[in-house]
Amino acid sequence: MEKYQVRDLSLAPSGHRKIQWVRDNMPLLRGLEDEFIKTKPFEGIKISLSVHLEAKTAYLCLVLAAGGADMSVTGSNVLSTQDDVAAALADSGLKVYAYHGATQKEYDRHIEMCLSHKPNIIIDDGADLVTFLHDKRPDLMEEVWGGCEETTTGVIRLKAMEREGILKFPMVAVNDADCKHLFDNRYGTGQSVWDGIMRTTNLVVAGKYVVVSGYGWCGKGVALRAKGLGAKVIVTEVDPIRALEAVMDGYEVMPMMDAAAIGDIFVSVTGCKDVITLEHCERMKDGAIVSNAGHFNVEIDMEALDRCADEIYEARHNIDAYRLPNGKTIYVIAQGRLVNLAAGDGHPAEIMDMSFAVQAMSAEYLVRTRGQLKPGVVSVPAEIDDNIARRKLKAMGVSIDSLSCSQKEYLNG
Repeated sequence: MEKYQVRDLSLAPSGHRKIQWVRDNMPLLRGLEDEFIKTKPFEGIKISLSVHLEAKTAYLCLVLAAGGADMSVTGSNVLSTQDDVAAALADSGLKVYAYHGATQKEYDRHIEMCLSHKPNIIIDDGADLVTFLHDKRPDLMEEVWGGCEETTTGVIRLKAMEREGILKFPMVAVNDADCKHLFDNRYGTGQSVWDGIMRTTNLVVAGKYVVVSGYGWCGKGVALRAKGLGAKVIVTEVDPIRALEAVMDGYEVMPMMDAAAIGDIFVSVTGCKDVITLEHCERMKDGAIVSNAGHFNVEIDMEALDRCADEIYEARHNIDAYRLPNGKTIYVIAQGRLVNLAAGDGHPAEIMDMSFAVQAMSAEYLVRTRGQLKPGVVSVPAEIDDNIARRKLKAMGVSIDSLSCSQKEYLNG
């Protein structure tokens, strides 16, 4: 089988420069790289990884490879793969199967190629590798010990498989670690979503009505950054507790059907399907901008828009215009795909430094506990969270207090 399938290997120098930039800004991963070079925790271990293939992910791959891992890499979204970064990884000797703009058939082929070396550990973003193994190629999971899942959506899919009793190996819920979701989901998503929207539209946010669908950690971050940019923020929710939280945080809360008539910019970040439907789009203002910040491109009903629009045209690079029968035109960013990666560079390096440190240390945890964990969704051990938080504070030059012996006795009874 081919060792790599990338768009153009000659793009590698550009990819190497991008990787070096993020390496300079990811002190946790640099520290782990130094440790792994000495300890080789993944010596002789095969790892298959499917994560948005840009520079920060590439550096994680190189850190794991420095620890001895035999890496096989693919992307997790057809529009988020950066061809120069994929070329740089191939140039570094890793197995890489991904390129930007792949068809669904090509994407599935790359997933299969990534899994064809029969991995011991899976590192997933949205559970595409795990689902493919279980549904289409169970013969390739014979040597799998376990894996790690990066996203909320992926953990939801894995928990559904666990409830059905079909998940065949342990999967560490990296997304649920404090050092992941409290920072990546909130600050990372909050900043990168608006980076993607603003660089793609080149429009001001201040003074506009922004509708944020979903008020989980990602939605909180998107709403917070929108507010900071001067927007008037409306939140839509189905969970009464999260809706109440949004109200207490100072946002208007209403059903999407009501918000549709008010909003100028829409961001769906729920992990669910059909959050923004054709009926909602028909109520929107002429010129409304619609985007998705959820993992899969199912939050906006793109099929209905494609079917019912009188005209579809490219209004600007990565923005499609849909002229509806009622005469209004709605603009959709990045084909309704993950806006912060399909229209941007994803989360800031300093944020992904923490998330990918959780990934690397969770993979090491799977090596140490091989054969001890039961199939199902597994929590990240608290000591990994604590270790990463302390390392990050040290890298930032921040010191904190410690409990005295008497304080420990008081708290512990």
